[in-house]
Amino acid sequence: MLNQASIDALRHAAVPPQSHFIGGKRAPALDGGLLDVVSPIDGRVLTQIADGSAADVDAAVATARVAFEDGRWSRMAPAERKKVLMRLGDLIEAHALELAVLGVRDNGTEINMAFKAEALSAAGTFRYYGEAIDKVYGQIAPTADSILGLVHHAPVGVVGAIVPWNFPLMIGSWKVAPALAAGNSVVLKPGETASLTLLRIAELASEAGVPDGVFNVVTGRGATVGEALALHMDVDILAFTGSGATGRRLLEYSARSNLKRCYLELGGKSPNVVFADAPDLGQAAKVSAAGIFRNSGQVCVAGSRLLVQEDVAEAFVAELTRHAEAFTVGDPLDLGSQIGAVHSEAQLAANLDFVKTAEAEGAERRSGGERILAETGGTYMQPTIMAGVKETDTLFQKEVFGPILAVTPFKDEDEAVRLANGTAFGLAAGVWTANLSRAHRMIGRIRSGVVHVNTYGGPDLTVPLGGLKQSGNGHDKSLHALEKYTDLKTAWIQL
Repeated sequence: MLNQASIDALRHAAVPPQSHFIGGKRAPALDGGLLDVVSPIDGRVLTQIADGSAADVDAAVATARVAFEDGRWSRMAPAERKKVLMRLGDLIEAHALELAVLGVRDNGTEINMAFKAEALSAAGTFRYYGEAIDKVYGQIAPTADSILGLVHHAPVGVVGAIVPWNFPLMIGSWKVAPALAAGNSVVLKPGETASLTLLRIAELASEAGVPDGVFNVVTGRGATVGEALALHMDVDILAFTGSGATGRRLLEYSARSNLKRCYLELGGKSPNVVFADAPDLGQAAKVSAAGIFRNSGQVCVAGSRLLVQEDVAEAFVAELTRHAEAFTVGDPLDLGSQIGAVHSEAQLAANLDFVKTAEAEGAERRSGGERILAETGGTYMQPTIMAGVKETDTLFQKEVFGPILAVTPFKDEDEAVRLANGTAFGLAAGVWTANLSRAHRMIGRIRSGVVHVNTYGGPDLTVPLGGLKQSGNGHDKSLHALEKYTDLKTAWIQL
């Protein structure tokens, strides 16, 4: 249970300059480069991280390759890898408050969410894949009696992982845990503005018994470290969560290098479709408000497009506005704050520009749309509702990654489907209806990797998360994630 005194005891703890984690120990950037870490809570420099270069990536990949090839982890029995990953999960949970507070100081997520969705989620993820890995079987093919056909699941080699700043622990764990469980070595590049918790996780992994060189973290700029990792000839797989523009570059880098497999989760512009026959419109409004405004809208699956049936549109938007205006926005380390900070000055400026563009294109601002608490030095923004957004509007089509909801009315089911599918994205969606047949029709007709029905958010590790269209490919979470980090190897044996 969180308590304010415990949080406050950690909020001002000194954070020394941070180096890479390579080969089981901290390693400064080879050229000595450092990047300032600015906290969105108050705009002050929190610490510094190593500003990595291609040479640092080379060192980390070489270390990971040696660790993979000598079998210190890749040939360890799955039951033994399981024990290590379970210990890591326990260590993360034991340090959950420390990790959550450190992460909030780094990226501005409200502490209640960070504690559960970051620290405790990461602990659960490492346990999940640790527990699973000694239960993954190969296959025996139905061959003639004179042949034994076997299909093995083999680790791929060196996995490069690039993760964003919004949920670094959660998303990082989604990639690192199954990759390690399958026997691979990992080189992880965190977002340059949210690296601190993943560096700490690497230390805890070493303490748990992950051998030196198996889990490495290189910090720095995406244009330098991310590019070097994606172009590296000795990285076998690249797993990425981030923007579509970067995802396209990573595919190009794969083609220019060794044709490494790229798994890309590229965000979305997710429709949240509310029919007039929703079982509880009041509850739908409350959950829909949380579905866009939690973590200041900085969630890849955020329900950022509200499609609401005309018959109930005005009343529904009024109720949703009431919930939005009741949220407490403020210091993310204060347990009373329900929404924390926007991640950076640049992100806040982009959000405010989206509001101006929406108004210029004819949308009506129903609530919010302004910077608040500027006197703190931090980056805070009101939950914002823009009504009357048209299908051709920028706010309808473009991912904002901020606390801004676009509201568009619809007449009937066919129009709802057309609007829901009317962007280049296909990550998540929501449908609110009491009609079971309609719910199933909408699940089938909406092109997205996740469809929530009469809720928004909450799917756990038992189900996959992945996108369609320009929201990417491949899946995080669930046992399906293991498929990304293994090769199928056939043994054809003449008896």
